[in-house]
Amino acid sequence: MQNERENAMEKELKKRNKLFVIGVIMVALGVGVLAFFGYRKISRELYLRKLLKENINFEIPRLDIKVPVLEGTSDKALQVSAGHFEGTGSLGKGNYCICGHNSTIYAEIFNDLDQIRIGDDMYLVDNDEKHTKYQYTVNEYKIVEPQDVSVLGDFGDDRITVISCTDDGKQRQVVVGTFKGKTEETGKQ
Repeated sequence: MQNERENAMEKELKKRNKLFVIGVIMVALGVGVLAFFGYRKISRELYLRKLLKENINFEIPRLDIKVPVLEGTSDKALQVSAGHFEGTGSLGKGNYCICGHNSTIYAEIFNDLDQIRIGDDMYLVDNDEKHTKYQYTVNEYKIVEPQDVSVLGDFGDDRITVISCTDDGKQRQVVVGTFKGKTEETGKQ
């Protein structure tokens, strides 16, 4: 009887020790996972700051959107920024077309784009020595099919076209803004 009780206690002690070791391992893994995601977030933020200093920036103040605009729309560029469609307008001239992800998978560039309102201001800021700021005012918001590339065309005016997926990814949101003018802030960093 004594042996049975000792065996049962020994089994229970081994079981508790295993659970304790598993618990310690799980805590260590949890801390490791949290550290990994914390490091990743900090490194992404530092990289974003670097891109903002070195590239044209796109801003929608009311939606608290401020992102760098890289030339081209490659997957690599769109994972960290908005991309300028090559061959479309230039700053303040023609139809300057950009796109960015509306997704929690990437940099969440345009997650709030569906909150845009007619009359909102949007800006392209050139980080040149003059720190030239190009102002656009939203005059159109629409949803189009992914294959509709007509929005990238030249319409004979000066505008910006911003494109992103809808939340379900099946269609595209298109925001159009009319160019209003530019300002220069010489010496601003």
